[in-house]
Amino acid sequence: MTRTRIAVRTLPLMIAGLFSGTATAAGFQLMEQNASGLGTAFSGTAAVAEDASTVFFNPAGMTYLPGRQALIAVSLIKPEAKFSNNGSINGSPLNSLGNSNGGDAGDLAIVPATYFTMQLTPALSLGFGINAPFGLKTEYDSNWTGRFHAIKSEVRTINVNPSIAYKVNDQVSIGAGLSYQRLDAELSSAVAYSTIIAAGSGNAILIPGLEGTSKVEGDDTGWGYNLGAIFQLSPSTRLGAAYRSKVKYNVTGDVTFSRPVSGSATANAIMAGATPNGPIKLDIELPDVATFSVHQRLSDQWEMMGDVSWTGWAKIPRLSIFRTNGTLLSNTEENWRNTVRVAFGGAYKYSDALKLRMGVAYDQTPVKDDFRTPRLPDSDRYWLSFGGQYKVSAAGAIDFGYTHIFVKDGTIRDNAGGGQSQALQGFLIGDYKNSVDILAVQYTHNF
Repeated sequence: MTRTRIAVRTLPLMIAGLFSGTATAAGFQLMEQNASGLGTAFSGTAAVAEDASTVFFNPAGMTYLPGRQALIAVSLIKPEAKFSNNGSINGSPLNSLGNSNGGDAGDLAIVPATYFTMQLTPALSLGFGINAPFGLKTEYDSNWTGRFHAIKSEVRTINVNPSIAYKVNDQVSIGAGLSYQRLDAELSSAVAYSTIIAAGSGNAILIPGLEGTSKVEGDDTGWGYNLGAIFQLSPSTRLGAAYRSKVKYNVTGDVTFSRPVSGSATANAIMAGATPNGPIKLDIELPDVATFSVHQRLSDQWEMMGDVSWTGWAKIPRLSIFRTNGTLLSNTEENWRNTVRVAFGGAYKYSDALKLRMGVAYDQTPVKDDFRTPRLPDSDRYWLSFGGQYKVSAAGAIDFGYTHIFVKDGTIRDNAGGGQSQALQGFLIGDYKNSVDILAVQYTHNF
């Protein structure tokens, strides 16, 4: 893999992985915006218009919801990311390679979402949603083999999404929404100070085993929009198309180093000079998403739905991190690719109170094999989902869903770009076995 080298004086922070990791959808996208969709592997999302979560998936669907409706959903997400060492190479004999594989880097996450829709007239509806479209948290043991590449990566987003929909006629509905998003992120990794001291002193000072840590924290807000249309081809056939725009962030924050204290004043001065704390900045665009869906009612009991979505991950060809004085901290070539997700599901109305659901999906990763990092050990994903709905009253319903995501095994050969960067971080070589389990529940109430 090809990556730009970084001078020792600036220390290669692996901030390139700031917005990456093992999330529920490929890359670090979160599909979990409701529980009703989870049961069908989120198939037919732009055409189903079953509840108020259509505010996020396709605002045009609000015209199919009479009166007023409120929805609250909670998803429990447990990713598993386990590394197996397969010949990793130490960057320098002054620092220990370590023999820990890092444990399970996946961490349990709770993802809430809430929505409200209101029909103003038979043709006009308003809606509002709050959710998290992107996010992750992965954390390895602090002494693991790849600690100089990554220890902790955490990204949190919140999306506030007011929307409007208009029913043009009995066959066509259109909708639009505005998105105000906030992003917060944290990154940490180990720092090979023995190597930094040796390089800074011309190998005059050799002190083995000196390590510290670096932590980067940053945040920003951004604006986007979403558009949608639904076409009722017949009483039993519905097509949907939806688009969510990219959101650009100009992230600002700080880098903080925890440095050990040695017996050499010169060594201490080299460490402080090579790794100063201070403000940083990063520009990044989170991807746009286009979705095409179909919903087909086969009978009074059976309905089927399908989904094809495209995500513009190629907007992240590289990640460049700068100090605010313009000094380059890190430049990593990611070469992410645009991806396609395909889902198919069905629902069976067992009784007036109970509906059962199931679905499958294929989710392509944006990560190419030659550019996989421990902050994003991502591979293609395969979804298997089950769920249902139980109506507790004429006005209220509980939806539930469970999904297991099978993640294709992936290899990693991360040399941090070679040269001085490899000397600091080593050459991480191994394999990843990943999976994700998701459990979600929601309550919907009609007024």
